[in-house]
Amino acid sequence: MGLAPLHREILGCTRCVEVGYLQQAAPVLSGYPDNRIMLIGQAPGAVEAVRRLPFQGRSRKVLMGWLMRGGFSSEAQIRRQVYMTSITKCFPGKGTGGGDRRPSRAEVDLCRSHLDRQLALVKPELLILVGGLAHDRFLPGRQLDALVGRLFDLTGREVRSRERVRPLVVPLPHPSGASRWLNAVQNRLLLEQALRRLRPVARSLLDGQLVGA
Repeated sequence: MGLAPLHREILGCTRCVEVGYLQQAAPVLSGYPDNRIMLIGQAPGAVEAVRRLPFQGRSRKVLMGWLMRGGFSSEAQIRRQVYMTSITKCFPGKGTGGGDRRPSRAEVDLCRSHLDRQLALVKPELLILVGGLAHDRFLPGRQLDALVGRLFDLTGREVRSRERVRPLVVPLPHPSGASRWLNAVQNRLLLEQALRRLRPVARSLLDGQLVGA
């Protein structure tokens, strides 16, 4: 199966509705067959569920700002050159605390094959992980301050800046205003380190070069 048929299948998916986790399905993703960079978030929000495109809500400006500091020239370039998807593909609804509900493990498992097939078809050389569910999928059991600012391979091994690894995994915090992690100065410094280490890798891929980080 190619990427276009997979997209049609994902966008028509109703698995979580059929088993009662969601009232309505509205899968969200965006990307092209030639993308060499993949960004994986947690789940779409309410705005994304309407527009059916990733990162359209309040976190959009923050994330795009981070990525532009991390080597991209514009939001337009990001949306053309970065394959954007998420651990679960539909808006999970609001949680009891007012923020978006965190998808359950069962929902994550129902969506897992979609992401596995996206990874197999896109074959990204750079994997940017945004938020806790994405970190849990690829780098489980680690605190955020042990992830942000560091680089990993797909097995979870930390790698050095000049090590030639593909796909290179770059964890970032969630850009949502609901997160308080970035209130601490030391955590903002970790974010700056992450973006500084992301920059040469992203630029090399955008320029069509295969060089070390």
